[in-house]
Amino acid sequence: MKVLAVASEIYPLVKTGGLADVVGALPAALAGEGVDVRTMLPGYPAVMKAVGRKKPAVRIEDLFGGKVSIVAATVEELDLLILDAPHLYRRDGGPYADAAGSDHADNWRRFAALARAAAMVAENGVGGWRPDLVHAHDWQAALTPAYLRHGPGAPSVMTIHNLAFQGRFDAAVFSELGLPDEAMHVDGVEYYGGVGFLKAGLHYANAITTVSPTYAQEIRTPDFGMGLDGLVNRRAADLTGIVNGIDIDVWNPATDPHLAATYSAASLKARSRNRAAVEARLAIEPSEGPLLCVVSRLTWQKGMDLLADRIDELVGLGARLAVLGSGDTALEGALLAAASRHRGRVGVVIGYDEKLSHLMQGGCDAILIPSRFEPCGLTQLYGLRYGCVPVVARTGGLADTVIDANEAAISAGVATGFQHEPGSADALIRALERVMRAWRSPHVWSAMQKQGMRADVSWARSARAYAELFRTIAEKGRP
Repeated sequence: MKVLAVASEIYPLVKTGGLADVVGALPAALAGEGVDVRTMLPGYPAVMKAVGRKKPAVRIEDLFGGKVSIVAATVEELDLLILDAPHLYRRDGGPYADAAGSDHADNWRRFAALARAAAMVAENGVGGWRPDLVHAHDWQAALTPAYLRHGPGAPSVMTIHNLAFQGRFDAAVFSELGLPDEAMHVDGVEYYGGVGFLKAGLHYANAITTVSPTYAQEIRTPDFGMGLDGLVNRRAADLTGIVNGIDIDVWNPATDPHLAATYSAASLKARSRNRAAVEARLAIEPSEGPLLCVVSRLTWQKGMDLLADRIDELVGLGARLAVLGSGDTALEGALLAAASRHRGRVGVVIGYDEKLSHLMQGGCDAILIPSRFEPCGLTQLYGLRYGCVPVVARTGGLADTVIDANEAAISAGVATGFQHEPGSADALIRALERVMRAWRSPHVWSAMQKQGMRADVSWARSARAYAELFRTIAEKGRP
């Protein structure tokens, strides 16, 4: 079976968050299920540099104001179809924002072009390869199902990685999208008087998936539906929650080159060398208490304000904290201020460092993820894999993947972490008090680490679910 994935980022070529990890890992997992995936993504400068000089497979004379080509290439074992459109993607900054951090004013055009090109590939193929189904990821690819419905009619699946990011634009852009007039309707791309890219994908796709079963239910409610819960409920029969996996070859503590010492569940003592490396990197003094960590975007959604407000209490409990992340400048400042107040107990690195994130998972004792909502989350899966015990809010994929260390779960030997009520700083502190009690019982702590490391966090089960869904949708044919 042939599937065209459409996405705005893919690891290891371009990454701003977990979307890239999923898009990068899923093709290899699906290959084991007999699904041939090729991924279409924008030709950002970093992507074109990685591809090198390649002869275009397809040339398009005019796509949203410029000549473009589609380049077929294999990079890092990923089969890619790259939309080389210099007038849209050859610019400084990141995938979505300029060097100053402001969104590109023409993002609607940049990602409409990606979707339009994907629909062309679905209709005409590339080099004799033509997909049976198109898989669109998040708002940046979400116009693809609209172009398909009003064009070649190939079946599509829309995956929501985070419903909070919707791609909403002024109604004035509609006339340039190349969609028929009837598409500018509540049963189409129209959304509160403007154009909604994600809304369009949810309306037109044959099936909708999101990245955990719990999040699939949460987005049907006003609290989590972000204004789209009505549409999601109308499409409830076509909605599936499939929890993400991780690349267990990239994230493998037994072979990870970014660790000071590799280890397995049978050699957990070796983690002490990684802990020492984290302490040295973040100027944290050695201590008998646990070393907790955060690897996250520093935002309200991630609950970082809850943590920042209670760091004094965390330190008072006897714990230490290592933070790696960037985001809201006020939260960055609050965390840096905490590091200044608690020198040697709290260390903060603003930014993102892939190597350091691996080292922190391999050396810290627990990872804190106090998100207000979390569609799936990947850092808790890395934590399970590395024996870095997750402390998570009871929401979305966090609730689906971490088994709370209540008395029954500890007694049965199945606990893998700690859950707490989302959105509450008091609940976070109570969870940390439970962490400290468990830490003082080494046999309980090591049992949790080992149980977490035994958990299946690979893509195997999820890939089977995706493959089954894809085949069901493809057999139904045109929407």
